[in-house]
Amino acid sequence: MSNGSSLPPHRRLRGTLLVVLAAVVVAGLGGWLAWRSSGHDGPGAGQPAPGGPAESATGPGGSHTPGGKGSKDHGPRDSLKGKVVVLDPGHNPHNSEHGREIARQVDIGNDRKECDTTGTATNDGYAEASFTLDLARRARTLLQAQGAKVVLTQDGDRPYGPCVDERAEIGNKAHADAALSLHADGSGAGNRGFHVILPARVTAGPADTADIVGPSRQLGERLAGRFRTATGSAASNYIGGGSGLDKRSDLGGLNLSTVPKVFIECGNMRDPKDAAQLTDAHWRQKAARGITEGITDFLTR
Repeated sequence: MSNGSSLPPHRRLRGTLLVVLAAVVVAGLGGWLAWRSSGHDGPGAGQPAPGGPAESATGPGGSHTPGGKGSKDHGPRDSLKGKVVVLDPGHNPHNSEHGREIARQVDIGNDRKECDTTGTATNDGYAEASFTLDLARRARTLLQAQGAKVVLTQDGDRPYGPCVDERAEIGNKAHADAALSLHADGSGAGNRGFHVILPARVTAGPADTADIVGPSRQLGERLAGRFRTATGSAASNYIGGGSGLDKRSDLGGLNLSTVPKVFIECGNMRDPKDAAQLTDAHWRQKAARGITEGITDFLTR
């Protein structure tokens, strides 16, 4: 017999159904949360999350592939890959200690000349040989950064020279794609600016420049243009008629070359204004950049 606490049968059934329904809802919610946390509800069914492979800016090998087209970005590091450049720092800081050796005569094809010379210097004593070696090292670093193999005819590691005929031979044996002899002039005060010296046509004795005259002019023109832009220096006001170009047949380093080659006189060490530039490390870095860009223009034309 009831004491009045029991419910009628239909109310007990409704309570049971509510309990069961609540259990189903809780179980369903837990399952949905577990499914979501498993990663199946990212930004769109079957789509990678931001920053995943479909949005990567680099393709195979790390090459930039804009638009997903698979194009390869060849940066400056590859622009001179496979090219050989010979840089010839004019003179040698130790030449003055070896007067007899550098005075020895060598055959340059159409004449005989000294093995080498001491070069010039600023009025304050900054030697051309120190300038050319510093500039060559700076240019070497920039050219190597673009993939070129760079050969120096001397790196301050020789007692003197090399002689002018050997300087040419180093470029020839290296099968250089471009060769450049670095210098600074020793003209009078008031004579300012740079100029590039091109080989004349010489066919005498061991000299035959017939095959290199044309490509050497192309190298010289590109070098002059890039050097002017990089340094802000004007072309020589005393050689070349304002073109920044000169042609000579009396330089063994050009006469005996079988590869495209030019000389550059970067300025006049005897002029105070030019000397202020040549002795400035920041300017020399700009000069190295102009040289690198000129050679690169020639080799990638």
